[in-house]
Amino acid sequence: MTASFTVLVVDDDFHVADLHRRQVDEVAGFRALDPVGTLAAARSVLSSTVVDLVLVDVYLPDGSGLDLLRSVDTDAFVLSAASDSDTVRRAMRRGALAYLLKPFPSTLLAERLRSYARSRNVLDERATLDQEAVERAFRILHSGDAAGASPSRAATAALVLEQLSVDAERSAAEVAAGIGVSRATAQRYLAQLTADGTATMQLRYGAAGRPEHRYTRR
Repeated sequence: MTASFTVLVVDDDFHVADLHRRQVDEVAGFRALDPVGTLAAARSVLSSTVVDLVLVDVYLPDGSGLDLLRSVDTDAFVLSAASDSDTVRRAMRRGALAYLLKPFPSTLLAERLRSYARSRNVLDERATLDQEAVERAFRILHSGDAAGASPSRAATAALVLEQLSVDAERSAAEVAAGIGVSRATAQRYLAQLTADGTATMQLRYGAAGRPEHRYTRR
């Protein structure tokens, strides 16, 4: 993906906030701002800086992080130890795109961020959407574009994506050799990434006249 998504972490625990900031920066296509620890500080940043996604805790010194969801027009994930159903439902009603219960593995946050990026790619691809595109964007956001997708499938998709470059085309055979899977497996994941807008495919004709699918990261 060529787009760089800017993320603001809102958490009053300095160590946790810095951990999440580093986890965000480790995901390709994402850039984390310096974390803030209060609602007031978050609103100040959001009023002066373009932010794509906020990662906000529920318990903050000057109020509930859920109030931030209600007062700003920015995509948001809730990252919190609050596990009661009322809080989760309120977060959903106020527009949280994901709810991660602390503590959670870094791989879970990375997976949610990648799904967010892929969903955004679908929505940003054109100004007017049809029903299929809308449903695909929601499906990708909540399940990685595959109902019940297993962690191993998500990991393989991430490895395939990491093999792609914005500047250099690669074939399915080259991707397969790079991560140690069969060409058919690589081709299947490349087709999924192309369908959701994360990758692009071009046909290239060789000397024998047979076309080859060549892939780049969008």
